[in-house]
Amino acid sequence: MNLKEVCIEIQHGRWSNDDLNTIIEAVKWKRAQLAKSVKSSIRPGTLVQFTSQKMGGVVSGTVESVKIKFATVNTSRGRWRVPINMLETA
Repeated sequence: MNLKEVCIEIQHGRWSNDDLNTIIEAVKWKRAQLAKSVKSSIRPGTLVQFTSQKMGGVVSGTVESVKIKFATVNTSRGRWRVPINMLETA
């Protein structure tokens, strides 16, 4: 099943509130796992990129600091406080 099929099934399926809550918890868990994976691979000085809706595209920069859920990234467009799960190593 691909992503489009999953979305259609969620939107048009006969899911109970408990079923939807279970799906939401699974998504939250997976996001936390992805954030842990990214966090273990970045340190100050690491080149990263992220997609910014404000800037309308991909922004690249260097990690300045890593906190529990956010990292400070220095880019040519300024310093950004970015959720760790949005970062990708460049």
